[in-house]
Amino acid sequence: MIGIIDCGLGNIASIKNMLKKIGCENVKAITASEMLFEVEKIILPGVGAFDAGMKLLNNSGMREVLDHLIKNKNIPILGICLGMQMLGIRSQEGKQDGLGYIDMECFKFSNKIVENGILKIPHMGWDYVEILGKSKLVTGLDRKQERYYFVHSYYAKCQRNEDVQMTCNYGADFVAAINYENIYGVQFHPEKSHKYGMKLLKNFIEL
Repeated sequence: MIGIIDCGLGNIASIKNMLKKIGCENVKAITASEMLFEVEKIILPGVGAFDAGMKLLNNSGMREVLDHLIKNKNIPILGICLGMQMLGIRSQEGKQDGLGYIDMECFKFSNKIVENGILKIPHMGWDYVEILGKSKLVTGLDRKQERYYFVHSYYAKCQRNEDVQMTCNYGADFVAAINYENIYGVQFHPEKSHKYGMKLLKNFIEL
């Protein structure tokens, strides 16, 4: 079973619909800690601000079990957008500690003057990525044609280069996908990224 954390962090319905499109019917929104013991993989969606997201998760009653399953049982987890950022240590956006599953911090985009004007914040819309890693998450993806839908004002930096699976460029390169052991994350929204998102989610489901 695929469990999607449902504590007010993101649009659960769109992720469930995309998973059904790739043939994954055994999906459940997880609203209580005891439900986590039923799942084989976990998706952590996220929209909004870092501190608000961490408070929702910490107050949900699921944090202790989630930590146990990820750290001790090696259950795979996929963080999406803010959900990916929450997998790290901290974010410039707030004062709350992140989950600490991967050595990663998040920083605010700065306004950059480019040939066509000023890059607007948030970084929003379709953008191409460069695939750098060899994780199963990116297996079989086209290293020149993959593009995904982004909406974010903060970006991640990993301490370990080998954890970076994809980068994207918005004034400068930033981390678009990560993998460390059973920890996976994408800065973009695969559930809004049509066939490209389908392929990536299918890779996660088939881990």
